Amino acid sequence: MCDEAPDLDLVKQVQAGSKQAFDLLVMRYQFKILKLVSRYIKDPYEANDVAQESFIKAYRALDKFRGESAFYTWLYRIAINTSKNYVAANNKRMIDANMEWSEIERQFHKSNHRDFGTPERVLLKDEIEHAVFDVIRQLPKELRTAITLREMEGMSYEEIASVMYCPVGTVRSRIFRARETIEKRLKPYLD
Repeated sequence: MCDEAPDLDLVKQVQAGSKQAFDLLVMRYQFKILKLVSRYIKDPYEANDVAQESFIKAYRALDKFRGESAFYTWLYRIAINTSKNYVAANNKRMIDANMEWSEIERQFHKSNHRDFGTPERVLLKDEIEHAVFDVIRQLPKELRTAITLREMEGMSYEEIASVMYCPVGTVRSRIFRARETIEKRLKPYLD
């Protein structure tokens, strides 16, 4: 069994009874799913449990997967729904988009690359980074979600359309409008 096999091939192998193929899918996506679940659930142990539960649900429902969307898109939806159900069942407050972006921003600055430029250049770079995060934080939810899935998660337009339950053209429009807004707000820094 090849670690580089396409997801659909692995899914077919799981549907034929191969548990090893599902292990490969779990290894391939476990960190992405944990990162996704962690946006909704702060506690890392609880987030890990919910991520595992998402994989269990996916395994049990895999016989219903028909390949009409990418496997990751399907798994992504299961993880989102499992996270939301967990939060609702445990009466916990979900992390809102502002908190999510604050965490992303904090992580970004924590892992920031060294810039050996002038102090003015370093300051300008920091100002631009803050401006980008501020603009994204203020975008309407649909635009913020689309641009986040595209730029932070690296999803294709088709995958985003499937996750957001809208046509690909709508996704393209939302991402275009988000980028346009970001560019407009950053214009003073780039002139």
